[in-house]
Amino acid sequence: MAGRTKPKRRRQKPRVIRSYTPWHELMASPTEPLPLEWRTHHLTRMWQGLVALETAPQPTTDDWRVCSDAVNMLETLIARGPWLACTGDMVDVHDTTGLLNDAIAALAMAGRRSLEGKPIRLDGAGIQAVRAVLESYADALEALSARAMVRCHRLTEQRIAEILAGKRLPHDVEVMDL
Repeated sequence: MAGRTKPKRRRQKPRVIRSYTPWHELMASPTEPLPLEWRTHHLTRMWQGLVALETAPQPTTDDWRVCSDAVNMLETLIARGPWLACTGDMVDVHDTTGLLNDAIAALAMAGRRSLEGKPIRLDGAGIQAVRAVLESYADALEALSARAMVRCHRLTEQRIAEILAGKRLPHDVEVMDL
């Protein structure tokens, strides 16, 4: 069997785990918000994460992550709208406070502090910015349909995967996995 060699194995790309699939998006309600239990759980974790970043002696990376996820989701809602509201109307989500970029920068600085071995902390202006953005996100979560929120989640995960793969836009800050 001269001349036959084993076929070359292709290097496999790491598989990205996604929270939602297109099927989840299709099956989500276009007229109702996310189920109350999901919204309550999500918002409770988000607010507890912010309180921990503000007051806990040693905030955890999960505290930082849930706040960062909510800020990233609001960024997607603003950039990729309009979205389907529960009323059936298309709605544009806006950064009414003007603090979205400040919140992103504050969370990036807190993440850098963690990588330096320091506690994950927000400064005073960062706390105000993140709190205002999380309030805007909570309002959007209540007003938009489940389908819109699942789509937003999918688009946010896709954008973060693109940034991790090196496809950055000029306004992007670094993505870190704490």
